[in-house]
Amino acid sequence: MKYFRELLKNMDLILLTLPVIFAVISIIMIGSTAYDGEFVFSRSIKVQIAAFVIGAGVLFVTMLLDYNKFERVHWYLYAFSILFLLTVFIPGLGSEQYGSRAWLDLKVIYLQPAEIVKITFTLCYAAFLTKYQESLQTWKGFFVAVGYVIPFLFIIVVLQNDLGNALVLLVGAVFMLFAAGLRTRIFLTAAAAVCAAVPAAYFVLAPHQRERIDAFLHPEDLSLEGNYQVWNSKVAIGSGGITGKGLFQGTQKELKFLPVQDSDFIFSVICEEFGFLGGFVVIALYGLYLFRIFRIGTNAKDLYGNLIVMGIFGMFLFQIFENIGMTMGIMPVTGVTLPFISAGGTSVITNMFALGLILNVCIRSKVINF
Repeated sequence: MKYFRELLKNMDLILLTLPVIFAVISIIMIGSTAYDGEFVFSRSIKVQIAAFVIGAGVLFVTMLLDYNKFERVHWYLYAFSILFLLTVFIPGLGSEQYGSRAWLDLKVIYLQPAEIVKITFTLCYAAFLTKYQESLQTWKGFFVAVGYVIPFLFIIVVLQNDLGNALVLLVGAVFMLFAAGLRTRIFLTAAAAVCAAVPAAYFVLAPHQRERIDAFLHPEDLSLEGNYQVWNSKVAIGSGGITGKGLFQGTQKELKFLPVQDSDFIFSVICEEFGFLGGFVVIALYGLYLFRIFRIGTNAKDLYGNLIVMGIFGMFLFQIFENIGMTMGIMPVTGVTLPFISAGGTSVITNMFALGLILNVCIRSKVINF
């Protein structure tokens, strides 16, 4: 017990407090999307509250487990992650939504395995890169490291048609590769080759994914799926002005012009009702959140801890940028949620799991002597 008390002295209290602030914002704004003359405790709010409560327990347990234990079982975790992704293809259990077969219908809630696997993948990949760090200085080592990731991307992108979560996972992997010491020359050459292959990859994507890319490239064409919603999102953000229309007073939201307003486009609701200042405050809070995570990663006591934190940092950074960017029309529309604020039980619990791992590395960043 004394050991755990000493560990908790290293806790980053600011990083622990920020999700509480995000939770308050989330519940208020989800409530605003369901507002009907009075605040309504909709099913989305109840699920969100339950997810934060469960997530708090997950965070606490994850934080107290020594993260190095995951390194010892990373191949078992790798196999579990692959099999868990494939459960969505079990008849009667898997469910298709928004063009992606990426959910499990548990009757009470829908569970998205890819959300959880993003974190278990980070634990696996961090262990792999720690063991084979020196090989990253060669092309052979680089290709082996890429091969480790391909099964996850294939299942999520090709089989599940879930481009959003695949991009989040991929960005996290890139951040870990850099943190592990990948040679810049190798990365730049590989990046150039990927960019050259993008046009060909376009034709491999599912129809709804191609439509979203077409819409992004031709924002003036409102007949393309997604552009009308993005146009309304930009109207909502712009109409909020500096201080906003006031809580529950958003007209774009109230008239249901905004799609998936409690999840994908919740940032638009925030800006319409609280204006530029409200949006700025949310972005500033995320900036502080990312800064604290990055600092923990750089202060980690070992490479494995550093890679875990940097991988999660990359995922959070991309999710925040992508979600806010798509509401403004500067990024393609995907199903990527705004961490901690968008409605979604699986997303909230996964984010709390990820934060638990970060705090796990944080409290063990200093050597404790007795």
